[in-house]
Amino acid sequence: MYAPRVFICMTGTLIVFAVATYFMTGSLYTAFIQTLICAVLIQAGYFAAVLYLVRREKQMRDAGVTSDAAATAKSPKDGSRRDGLRADTAPNLPAGDT
Repeated sequence: MYAPRVFICMTGTLIVFAVATYFMTGSLYTAFIQTLICAVLIQAGYFAAVLYLVRREKQMRDAGVTSDAAATAKSPKDGSRRDGLRADTAPNLPAGDT
């Protein structure tokens, strides 16, 4: 999670929430209080998510697994994981509507 992007998105969300709350209640004070409560809940959720990511990374390091190996180990066996094909290899199928 990239922190500046999260804070910009959080600010945008809070502005939209504040405007919507003001139009629904008609009270600037109520909109401010509810927006403040929303900001605390969003920040608590962000903190919990970062805490989870750090904990998961620590568990993988303790187990000796790299993040690439963990990603391939978690992927399903239905062929959606990497199959050794290069990304720049285009298929030899005509591109057109049938």
